[in-house]
Amino acid sequence: MTGERVVVVLGGGGAKCAAHLGAARALAEAGIKPVRWIGTSLGSVLAAALAAGESPDEILARFLSVRREDVLVPVRFAALRGLWNRGLLQSSALHRTVANLLSARSFGALQTPCSVTAVDADTGEEVVFGEGGVDAPLLDALAASYALPPYFPPFVLGRRRFYDGGLRGVVPLTVAATVPCDRVIAIDVGPGFDESGPVVHLPPPLIQATDSAQGWLMAGTTELLRERWQLRGNLPPLVWVRPVSDRGATFAMERAATWAEQGYTEMRKAIRDHAALPEG
Repeated sequence: MTGERVVVVLGGGGAKCAAHLGAARALAEAGIKPVRWIGTSLGSVLAAALAAGESPDEILARFLSVRREDVLVPVRFAALRGLWNRGLLQSSALHRTVANLLSARSFGALQTPCSVTAVDADTGEEVVFGEGGVDAPLLDALAASYALPPYFPPFVLGRRRFYDGGLRGVVPLTVAATVPCDRVIAIDVGPGFDESGPVVHLPPPLIQATDSAQGWLMAGTTELLRERWQLRGNLPPLVWVRPVSDRGATFAMERAATWAEQGYTEMRKAIRDHAALPEG
């Protein structure tokens, strides 16, 4: 893969996205410099951070300093609002955390082109921000991309409301298909039918039911997008990396360091499989 035009797609997955930073370190060590970073949900945040030119280790150090309580701040009196509640958690806490993870404040300040996806909350349309898409302030585009219901309310940008891009494609291959390149690397840390082990964090029953249903739909969409890629004969080779398959781990920040190492290990294996990195 060294010398090729490589596009890297970072899927959504909450805390499991730490694996993206380990994978990015393996790519850097192999001399692979992506020509485009693409991401959705929290993967969009790390795609933007990496596109800004910072080292994966620097970003990871900030990522590991984030605690669950930094982002899981309940909306006051949510129980009293009941079905009229717009979200269970305060989005402002997550916005502050994301702002601290990034050095750039605009797509124009990024060293490498970057595209992020969100979903129009009223039409279900997948919307691309950044390179090849709608121009918007970087932090606003990211906030639209990670507004995952029922935890967070839709993010309002202009006259439109947006939800998490993972609702249409937790691994946004549709965007990668539009970019001229020699190879696409997709890193999948989202829901999947291969998830195993006990649930890391068990939410209340109603939220668990929503999470499960939403996760199964995301997993099915991922399989469909991957199969469609393979069936089309005019797309570049797709390298699929699946470093994490833990259940119920979206907010398990205590495991982030472990997942970063798994991302590094699995990406090194993927690179070796494509004869770009010597054994050793």
